[in-house]
Amino acid sequence: MFIVNSYALAVVFCFITMLCWGSWGNTQKLAARSWRYELFYWDYVIGMVLFSLVICFTMGSFGSGGGRPFLEDLAQADGKNLLSVILGGIIFNASNILLSASTSIAGLSVAFPLGVGLSLVLGVIINYIGAPKGDPVILFLGVALIVVAIICNGIASSRIPKGTDTASGKNNAKGLVLAVVAGVLMSFFYRFVAKAMDLDNFASPAAGMLTPYTAIFVFSIGVLLSNFIFNSLVMRYPFVGERVYYKEYFAGSFKTHLTGMLGGAIWCLGTAFSYIASGQAGAAISYALGQGAPMIAAVWGVFIWKEFKGADKRTNLLLALMFVLFIAGLASIIISGGN
Repeated sequence: MFIVNSYALAVVFCFITMLCWGSWGNTQKLAARSWRYELFYWDYVIGMVLFSLVICFTMGSFGSGGGRPFLEDLAQADGKNLLSVILGGIIFNASNILLSASTSIAGLSVAFPLGVGLSLVLGVIINYIGAPKGDPVILFLGVALIVVAIICNGIASSRIPKGTDTASGKNNAKGLVLAVVAGVLMSFFYRFVAKAMDLDNFASPAAGMLTPYTAIFVFSIGVLLSNFIFNSLVMRYPFVGERVYYKEYFAGSFKTHLTGMLGGAIWCLGTAFSYIASGQAGAAISYALGQGAPMIAAVWGVFIWKEFKGADKRTNLLLALMFVLFIAGLASIIISGGN
């Protein structure tokens, strides 16, 4: 199987993760023109599972880097480790459904920096405690810079010109609350996956532990299984709008379904690369770099979707400061891994 053997390449993989995690939300925005996010999310999960198999039977089964091929690794996996990864998938799914709901209500440039940014801060702490790697002072300095960037985004989002419709104001507040809850939940999922992998030796992993490729597949199965509960509940009791029925899903066009699956595939690629990079970079740094995704999402939201159209100069200044702080924070996190 393919294994990352240098910190520099691990950083490249983490940047790809960041691009993927920050960009999949565009597919939701595209599908939302004719498709409720609850329906989009089914295709998203299906795309995630299918692409995980593509990764497993290519990068996870061929190459001269060593390690156990996917099917061999899956067959020898310890039940405790499999359950740990499935639990990670369940936790992620709960958080991601809430993040998708927040995106549909508050917008890409608000939901991602707040929700994913919060999960970055908490997740780095959790993952560093579980598997310490890198200079903690520089690492947490980077995290602190990103916290300030999140605050800047929150202030900027509160300054977006809004209509006088009271219901719209309530929905926007609901979107912010959903983003916060999603961020707290999301901070925990990565640790359950990381502890099931032998981060110190992907080439000759300990018996019973998983390679990154088996982990991404089992994780995707955990997401799929829990979706029958979580997304079914959200369809029946939506955060905004009328109840959604399964017959509406099957009435969707091929193009609409494909858009959702593409979103899941993009996210899965980023997550797989994050797991693969974690052996060299460590769980905390790999997770932190990937969670620079809010900056990517904010770029899409601000410059492509024009979610801050009509904002005043002070709001634009806050957005510029957010980008600068995010970049400085990510740079600190990268440097921390080289010490």
